[in-house]
Amino acid sequence: MLDRLTFPQPWLSLSLFLIWQFLSEGVSGGSVVLGLVLAWAIPQMTQGFWPERPSLLKWWRMPGYLVHVLRDIVVASFDVAALILSARQPRSAFVVYPLELTDPLAITVLAGTISLTPGTVTVDVSDDHKSLLIHALDAETDEEVIHSIRNRYERRLLEMFE
Repeated sequence: MLDRLTFPQPWLSLSLFLIWQFLSEGVSGGSVVLGLVLAWAIPQMTQGFWPERPSLLKWWRMPGYLVHVLRDIVVASFDVAALILSARQPRSAFVVYPLELTDPLAITVLAGTISLTPGTVTVDVSDDHKSLLIHALDAETDEEVIHSIRNRYERRLLEMFE
């Protein structure tokens, strides 16, 4: 009985509660109570979809990672705009990226980060979860794309998740 009252995904619950408070017209007793009910009920209803609890071991590194990604998004936006405005043809390529990450949530975060950054998109995750197929708008070589992603994102995610 008591395990029904717990929060099976505490980080999801916290995120849902905070998002609900931002979407409310202000913090009030009713919005806090409804936010807590939603933060408890949604993870309870979706518990079967989560194969295991996410293993975010060093959660305090997440804000730094988010700032790093936001900076990269801004820089990449200007790079893509400059490429579009120039007369040079982009050298697009599909790159198979070998993963060092093994945690499913970490792989999902990496794939999302790659897709959020202008000029790259994650196209597919291999069935064995050992590689990503990435499309790069402008890449000199496959190794350049792999090296950039590994050093900018995957190493940081390895520190957080494994």
